[in-house]
Amino acid sequence: MGDVRRLIAFDLDGTLVDSRRDLAQSANQLILELGGSELPENAIGRMVGEGASVLVGRALAAAGLDDRPSALARFLEIYDGRLLNHTHAYEGVVEAVQLARRHARVAVLTNKPFVPSERILVGLGLRDLFDEVIGGDGPLPRKPDPSALVALMERAGATSDNTMLVGDSRIDHETARNAAARCCLAAYGFGYETFPLDQLNGQEWIAADPTELPAIVERFTAGE
Repeated sequence: MGDVRRLIAFDLDGTLVDSRRDLAQSANQLILELGGSELPENAIGRMVGEGASVLVGRALAAAGLDDRPSALARFLEIYDGRLLNHTHAYEGVVEAVQLARRHARVAVLTNKPFVPSERILVGLGLRDLFDEVIGGDGPLPRKPDPSALVALMERAGATSDNTMLVGDSRIDHETARNAAARCCLAAYGFGYETFPLDQLNGQEWIAADPTELPAIVERFTAGE
């Protein structure tokens, strides 16, 4: 587990794993079932980051369809059948997490529901790398509310200065800021495509490629 006085938390979609195609194909199947026309994969990817219910609402609106109470459950049913059809870990993330474990408590903090998050991590052989996984459907509010990150910090015995959140979206950046924690932005992830660059304050690390993550972890654990 490493030094429990530090915490490094990773977002899942667009940070640890590239899940865009499976998410997009699932959303498009829902749209087709409801009588709409498919959306581009990249467009759906830009809707990811705030949980399944928000993704469904955005996708249906973009397709010109009204949201309905049954849509979320149907999307989750569809997605459950294709979680790992195309989803894969980004090159370099395993090495980054293994390095992080030597210095810190390591967790996954995602707005994705817990069960599919666990299934993806287990299916890709990543689950044992993490001390804890928090999904977006648990008792704590979803990101960018900092409550879940703060809870992870408390369990790790880490201060905000000794905590880093790695994620690809505005939501992750706001979560780290709300918890007064350090932030590494995964600029290679699909969530970064809509990141408002005017929110950058110069204190972030930015990984343009996932293979840059190990070096950033080294710098964070060295106290930079």
